[in-house]
Amino acid sequence: MCRSKREAMQKSEYPGSTQLRNRITGNCDQRSLSSAQIKHKTVIQQSKPSSSTSSPESARKLHPRPSDKLNPKTINPGLRETKHPYTFVSKEGFRELLLVSGAPEKAVPLLPRLIPVLRAALVHSDDEVFERGLNALVQLSVIVGPCLNDHLKHLLTSLSKRLMDKKFKEPITSALQKLEQHGGSGSLIIIKSKIPTYCSICC
Repeated sequence: MCRSKREAMQKSEYPGSTQLRNRITGNCDQRSLSSAQIKHKTVIQQSKPSSSTSSPESARKLHPRPSDKLNPKTINPGLRETKHPYTFVSKEGFRELLLVSGAPEKAVPLLPRLIPVLRAALVHSDDEVFERGLNALVQLSVIVGPCLNDHLKHLLTSLSKRLMDKKFKEPITSALQKLEQHGGSGSLIIIKSKIPTYCSICC
């Protein structure tokens, strides 16, 4: 269409035909340029993988989860939480995880990761955090039994220090008895090596 207009304008001899020819030529060039840009955009859009729109990551960006807005410090509550409701979540969450079916098989491989968390709670200056850590230790010993013995020495030092505090003497002694009960004779040897004053449940 543009070519035929150009040819017609080139044949014309009337004054001002050069300006008109340039104007028409410019319009044709702009049309061809814009159509080329549209084709280029279409090709780029078609070349993009359609799977990206259906991927979980893109779906998450379109519809963010409420947990994505949480402060990073509260995304993964641990036993050292001191603010409500995270104190409740950490305590109940730990307990409920140990009640699921197959918990012993699942918990034993995770002991190297759980022990530092328990140790951090047991050395914490907050009394409630310490008590949560002590309860969690007992709950874990019920589930994993003697498998906990290899890690006990890392936890007993903080217990021996708190044992000097009268308000913790009874709960710590009770916890040690349960550790011995579920850990067997091997646990008694470890407990006595760290806390010589401990009296065995067998006595």
